[in-house]
Amino acid sequence: MPPDLADRFDPALAARMQGADPASAGGLPAFLGIEVTECSPGVLAARVDVVPALLTPFGAAHGGVLAVLVDHVLGAVCYPVIPRGAWAATTEFKVNYLAPVREGILEARAEIIALGNRIAVVCIEARSNGDRVGLAQGTVTIRAPIPPPA
Repeated sequence: MPPDLADRFDPALAARMQGADPASAGGLPAFLGIEVTECSPGVLAARVDVVPALLTPFGAAHGGVLAVLVDHVLGAVCYPVIPRGAWAATTEFKVNYLAPVREGILEARAEIIALGNRIAVVCIEARSNGDRVGLAQGTVTIRAPIPPPA
């Protein structure tokens, strides 16, 4: 974790993110029921229940479920450490799928490795039932707050 993240950290925002109803995330994260379970300086963890609707005909969670979870934590980890009103958007990410997920809870933990004024680099580890099932790394573009039109 870059050393200045603790100085930038917004604990009130982190508490709201961690205590939020999964449905409040909106869009696909709300549909999947992604729940933030940890939010500290430069770290964010989230989880999703692997329900039968997320399984392929072969009995494993679709890779897109892991990709959505990775993408969600990749950007969300930035919000408590970037200026209020700034926007964090995934520029790119790569996922290595290590093992199938068949049931239980799928968890992803993101850690900011580098944070500048305009980009962040984030590493993510995914686990299911205690086993590592995926590794990812991505880049997030950070846009400064845009003042409202006059």
